[in-house]
Amino acid sequence: MSSNNYQIYIDCGFSKLRAGAFNKVNSSDTFYVESKFLFDHIEIDLEIQKIITFLENNTNEYIDNVNLTIDSPKMLSVGISISKKIDGSQLRQEDIQFLVQEAKQQILKYYNSQNIVHIIINNYKINDVDYDYLPINIKCNLVSLDILFICLPEETIKQFKNFFYKFDISINQIACSSYAKATNYKDNFSLFRNISFIDIGFKKTSITTYVNNKITLLNVLPIGGNHITKDISKVLKIDLKQAENLKINFSKNEMFLNDKSFSLELLQKIIFARTEEILEICVRSIRLNTIPADQYKMILMGDGSKILNNQSKDKIFFSNTIDFLEEAMQDICQSGLKLGMGLNKQEVVLIPKKQIKQGFFEKLFYFFN
Repeated sequence: MSSNNYQIYIDCGFSKLRAGAFNKVNSSDTFYVESKFLFDHIEIDLEIQKIITFLENNTNEYIDNVNLTIDSPKMLSVGISISKKIDGSQLRQEDIQFLVQEAKQQILKYYNSQNIVHIIINNYKINDVDYDYLPINIKCNLVSLDILFICLPEETIKQFKNFFYKFDISINQIACSSYAKATNYKDNFSLFRNISFIDIGFKKTSITTYVNNKITLLNVLPIGGNHITKDISKVLKIDLKQAENLKINFSKNEMFLNDKSFSLELLQKIIFARTEEILEICVRSIRLNTIPADQYKMILMGDGSKILNNQSKDKIFFSNTIDFLEEAMQDICQSGLKLGMGLNKQEVVLIPKKQIKQGFFEKLFYFFN
């Protein structure tokens, strides 16, 4: 356990790093910093060094460990239902632990290139009765669990660990960034029991869907804001950096776009065509996996969505179903912190390997109740 007074959370996007230092005692004592824009993590070592130096200077502490939130175009979620017969005796937490361990082994067997970062129990069925949380002092003949596993590719995790190991920094916890943000923002939309967060990143778009306030889907599409940039570059015959600059300034200042070689209308068509394609694919994915499109709220977020806002979204096909959520750097970093604090009661929380020796199951996980 670190003796430092601050917890460090770093969101590792494919185009930008964002970091927050949070005082363990005084919640108002925080520091935030972000990197410059990165193309394919070029100069990421330099940006990590700048971030760590900034945080060390402001916290007056030496940083030797951090927590990361990461997304990947290759991350996946897998749902499993698993059951166990019991002889009518009182249901114990050890029975639940056994089932989670059995399900976890199946994931590791069939998805051996993936690393499990989140285990979420969506439903407990005990004697054919459904429960949101594990009831206490209940006798049981049959227990079934609906479990959602969220995984990140092992190669992606190793890559980011190596980035930080170069600076003698170890990793405490790794979380899925899209899941952390959706979990954090969901409370802001408490009027909607069915909601989908569409997180458009640099190289991927993730879909996190809640039905009756339970996460039912985390799907990832290998298409994101970088594809819009490439479209602009190809059609307008400019380099990628110029195209990215046009894209990110599109909804901010039209004067910036004055150029005799192309019209604002052409740029708008390029951007909205690809955006509509991404959203169409998202809607198909939600319909296939959860509920009809007219029965849920869709929230658009992520850096790749910043070309739109709640004023310009009426220019795209899905205007009546989408709200735009503008994220601040602080919101993103705080999402990782809140998830790390165990505020999601349905999640099984993995214990870091370096902790004190415990029993077999306790090494694997424990529950926040």
